[in-house]
Amino acid sequence: MPSPVSIKDLATAAGVSHSTVSRAIRGAGRVSAATRARILTLAREMGYYPNEAARSLVMGRTKTIGVVVTTIGDPFVTQVVNGIEDAAHEAGYSVFLSSSRNQADREMAVVRVFRQRRVDAVIVTSSRVGSLYGDALAEFGVPIVLINSQHEGRYLYSIAVDDTQGAELAVEHLLQLGHRRIGHIGSETRSVSCKRRKAGYRQALARRAVTPDPSLSVLPQAANDLSAGRLGLEMLLPANPSAIFAYNDVIAIGALLEARKQGIAIPDQVSLMGFDDIEATEFVTPTLTTVRQPKADMGRAAVEMVLALLKGDEVSNRWLPGELVVRESTTACPW
Repeated sequence: MPSPVSIKDLATAAGVSHSTVSRAIRGAGRVSAATRARILTLAREMGYYPNEAARSLVMGRTKTIGVVVTTIGDPFVTQVVNGIEDAAHEAGYSVFLSSSRNQADREMAVVRVFRQRRVDAVIVTSSRVGSLYGDALAEFGVPIVLINSQHEGRYLYSIAVDDTQGAELAVEHLLQLGHRRIGHIGSETRSVSCKRRKAGYRQALARRAVTPDPSLSVLPQAANDLSAGRLGLEMLLPANPSAIFAYNDVIAIGALLEARKQGIAIPDQVSLMGFDDIEATEFVTPTLTTVRQPKADMGRAAVEMVLALLKGDEVSNRWLPGELVVRESTTACPW
């Protein structure tokens, strides 16, 4: 197998110094346009590829971004990571991906491993680390961008969907359909975003002068979101809701399955609304009305924020708006 072409080989072929070849390839320093063009042409012809590892030692950068996700099986995470990978690839960065399994201490351990690998920055989806380990994160000394988590810190920045605005969109849609007894199923494991979405729920009701009924808002304790949706529907039925807004799509699908089990027609008897717009919303029966999170855009925005931070630019936390997606699970109030 032939040895890789080196800068020394290029310099010999071009009849110039090693430093001239290096400047020409980097596009930096004083090299005439003609000389640079000749060196780049020789590099292509000879099959020269820059040694990124060596370059990273010189530049103090590895051109890598560590990404921590809750689980690779989460459909929300999949689309966020697609956006991250697309934007990173366009910027010439590689991505290391690891799962936290929704455990805060494991998130922190993964971030620590990424720092040992000398990644240039870390992106964490649906993060819990900010509230628990904000001070420790500052010790890593690299930008850390959280997706769908809002915590402050010297090296801590955030990209998030506007939970309150999205929830207002969802409940306003139900109000426009004539619903007034609108149930809410929250998430016991996501206290921060759940509070924001409940605030949007209450604000939409207040604008229509609808007094919230405490019996119409439940916070089921369950092993997973699907079970929370099933339990949440059972908890709401005595309050006689005409519509239900669930914290997310998986909880809504759990409620849909329980309604089917109990012989409750969705949406003829109870309208049902989710949040996230995961792929499954288009395949359940009836298809699920929801609020779409700009998942790929959030991934891209996180990478853009990382690149700005690495350049030393000032950045601010960003909130991206949700979008109402009307499907078959909502209809006019039947009474």
